[in-house]
Amino acid sequence: MSTLTALARAQAAASGVAQPIATVRHLHLSERPLVLVPLAMAGEANAPLAAMVGTAPDAARLLIVPQPRNRDQRFAFVAELAATILPYLDSHRGVAEAVPVDRGRDVRYRYVDAPQLLVPNPAGITFVRLLGRSTRFRRTDGDFPVHASVPQLGRWLTFLAERAEHPGSSALVAMTDALTLHWATGQSALEDAQLASLLAWIAPPEGVSGAVAAEAAEDPSVWPPAGPATDPAFDNMHLAPAIAAYQAAQEDPVAERMARTALEQLLRDQLLPTWRLMWQAVELLRSLPAGARVAGRWAGDRDAFTDYASYVDEGGYPQPRRDGAVAAAQRLHRLERALTTYAVQRAYDDPLVMADHRLTGEAFVGEVTLADPTRIDDTGKRPVLRPRIMLHTTDPVLVVPGATLHSPTRPTQKARVVFVNPTGDPAKTEVVLELSGGMGRSLTPPPGSVPEVGERLCYTTLSEGFVPPGSFPTREETPWTHGGPPDDGTPDEEDAVEEWS
Repeated sequence: MSTLTALARAQAAASGVAQPIATVRHLHLSERPLVLVPLAMAGEANAPLAAMVGTAPDAARLLIVPQPRNRDQRFAFVAELAATILPYLDSHRGVAEAVPVDRGRDVRYRYVDAPQLLVPNPAGITFVRLLGRSTRFRRTDGDFPVHASVPQLGRWLTFLAERAEHPGSSALVAMTDALTLHWATGQSALEDAQLASLLAWIAPPEGVSGAVAAEAAEDPSVWPPAGPATDPAFDNMHLAPAIAAYQAAQEDPVAERMARTALEQLLRDQLLPTWRLMWQAVELLRSLPAGARVAGRWAGDRDAFTDYASYVDEGGYPQPRRDGAVAAAQRLHRLERALTTYAVQRAYDDPLVMADHRLTGEAFVGEVTLADPTRIDDTGKRPVLRPRIMLHTTDPVLVVPGATLHSPTRPTQKARVVFVNPTGDPAKTEVVLELSGGMGRSLTPPPGSVPEVGERLCYTTLSEGFVPPGSFPTREETPWTHGGPPDDGTPDEEDAVEEWS
């Protein structure tokens, strides 16, 4: 937790309402997201119990498994879920756009939009990952066949779960994570994982403090858990008898329909409060303007969606249960690079996020007091334009002469620290910077390309410049110390063994 977030939590506790820790929205929000609220059977490894799914507040579809221990009913549930999710995925594959590559000498194509799946909390992402893992290798023939849509859905759920691990991705989003990225409450991080209490802090009823509203939201009889785990009291007092009644009515079709209807209503009552909270959270997030670099990250999600859709269309194998050594190293490297880039982009987009870096000395904000926009450096083989500016700042300045800085408002321009001098005022520091880049090729800078006196700027050591990817051996060159070259990924009998945990 950063210093400013800790301060915001203290202010939230004192004021009784959540405090904003972002000025812009740092994730993409689709015009038509697919909301999924899942429930799982207690005591069973990710055995689905029910799900409410849909793309609009008034378009909820309830799916249930009357007896979660019944294998056939579980996979019938997955087939029903596939009947909703797969058409939603396909609806984003209609229109593609040309994207220049190789400095405009060639083009590639990607879809203009991509699917977005919203779940209540990180446990919902785990549910999606495990459901994908347990279904993508299922066979459609032989012993215990399943509907053809079941393994297809499993592959797409696995794809979405892998995208959820990618920093900055908006393909699969846990709503509690999305909200705590933008607001700080007066309760603990563990309590923030409860969607109802989190929203009670952010948008409490009129005249009620967030603490009081959050305490009321912890009553599971009014606000059931957002899943996938259910409330133990509900399991013992209501769910278990309802499932037992359904089981006992198997010999009587009329009694079975009545028992199923009663079970559906019971589960609907459990899911509807969370369903409404999900759409309330969507509207809260929509009230924030999107950060400038959010669209670029969403383009990455669209690239990934396009590539995987093409891979599936070409008959590619399901994702392996375990990555080979080279694939695992490459994946880790991609995630690390994405995490670094995401942190920098959030800071560049949002002054409140950048303020954390100002506290640590990685950034400072100052006012330009002197500027020499036409300064020429003729010490090299040819003269080059190297303007200098002086800033006065009250922030702590920990950078040293020679360091390279960047400004979020001038991302193509570099600033080399020339001097860092204290002033007569102990609260102020003078920083002299030499600028390069972003001013064209002539010895006369275009208007506006050099900061002017009186302009207030932020400079930071954080850079969103391109970081080249690491070098890794090919799959065939995997050393024997790491297991040697992996197989070609063809599914085998072992892959088809049911595994729910």
